[in-house]
Parts: sequence; structure tokens; C-alpha cells
Amino acid sequence: MLAVSIITFIASLIIIPWLVIQMPEDYFVSNHRRSSNIRRLHPALYLFVRIGKNLLGLFLFFAGLIMFVLPGQGILTMLIGISLTDFPGKFRVERWFIEKPAVFKAINWIRRKANKPMLINPHIS
Repeated sequence: MLAVSIITFIASLIIIPWLVIQMPEDYFVSNHRRSSNIRRLHPALYLFVRIGKNLLGLFLFFAGLIMFVLPGQGILTMLIGISLTDFPGKFRVERWFIEKPAVFKAINWIRRKANKPMLINPHIS
């Protein structure tokens, strides 16, 4: 578990900013989820990628739970796991998080450092 903790911590330092930078600035404005680019893949490959993404997300979620009692970034690992999994209402959960002023400010700080346009606040639009 220590190795998983170290790997997920380092990966989160790289992956989370990259994901935030890749988001279109109007991602949270719409009330509906955007279509994923992986849908353009061959149906068999799409299914394989989607199953793999969900399995990895579940693994990281449960590893994060275990990290509450072991050393590691438990909450961060759980959030990465949740972001990888597909479940009904996920977009509402994402919007709930982004509507928190501290989260919105932190995400836009990352985008500003990467010279990307700021996210549009879903409350304003």
C-alpha cells in the first residue's frame, strides 16, 4: 500500500493539473455532460477503455479508503478514483465541488499558470 500511496501521490501531482488544463472553459456551464472523445473509437476498443477506466477508478477509490489508516493521500486518491468512474449523477457531483469557492479558485489558479482561459463560473451563466 505504501508503494500505491507514493505512486498515486506523484501521479496526482501530474495528472490533476493536466486534466484541469484540458477542460474547456465552459465545461460546467451546461446542465448536461459533454460527449467523450473516446466514443469515436471502435465499439470494442471503446468498451475495453471504459471498463479499464472504471476498474482503475474503483481501485483508486478503495486504495484511498485504505489510506485513511495508512500513510498517503487518501482523499486525493479517492477523488481521482471518483473522477475516473462512471455513475449516474456524476456531473452533478462535479458541479457541486466546482461551485465551492476554494475549489473554483484553485482550479483557475492552475489554469492561469498554464496560460489557459479561466473556467466560467456555473453560477454566473
